[in-house]
Amino acid sequence: MHELLKDKSVIFFDVGYTLDYPASGDWMFTNKFLEYAGEQMKQRSREEIRHALLTGFDYLEQNHRMRDEAEEAKQVGRFYQIVSDELGLNLSQEAIRAAAWDRTWNMDNYRLYPDAKQVLETLSRTHRLGLISDTWPSIENQLQTLGVRQYFSFSTYSFALGVFKPDHRMFLDALQKAGCAGKNAVFIDDGPRNLAGAAELGITPILIAANPASDVETPFAKIHALSELL
Repeated sequence: MHELLKDKSVIFFDVGYTLDYPASGDWMFTNKFLEYAGEQMKQRSREEIRHALLTGFDYLEQNHRMRDEAEEAKQVGRFYQIVSDELGLNLSQEAIRAAAWDRTWNMDNYRLYPDAKQVLETLSRTHRLGLISDTWPSIENQLQTLGVRQYFSFSTYSFALGVFKPDHRMFLDALQKAGCAGKNAVFIDDGPRNLAGAAELGITPILIAANPASDVETPFAKIHALSELL
């Protein structure tokens, strides 16, 4: 077992790029969305696409608190409309609705890291496990479909609180649900800023760099695969 876990009672996990990754290579540009827009997007510059994404994400961040998948699909549809408008894709309302439905309810959009299930099963015998994730209501279906939901005793989701990591409210909610102090917990995430927020509350941070983009210099302990926790 990883040295940092030995004296802890709770392990919190992020989800995206920690437990799973997007099948298309992008969380929002799913395979279904690319069916409708992929060819046109090839004609847009990287900077144009980046600007469109930031504009869409700004809307999602300002309207993030939601209750269920129906609200999620509506918000994702608005995101795709913004991207379409910004890039001049002229996507039809039918295409936007189909892409939003797919992003919300098609769990084939997600792939579990090969070692995730075994690691969670093993660690659940010695620790209580929890989730702290910036995510949407479909996360429960996602985790059930991937076959790992049963390993987690508590969860803190951004859509329920209306704030994102590294906001301390995310971590305080998680600690309250776990009934433990920060010094007794570990948090595994692919974002250094998120880990810094957890560390400010005494939670031990571990950076996971399963996604190459997360393999950066950091003052925190770093792993490249969940199996390194064992």
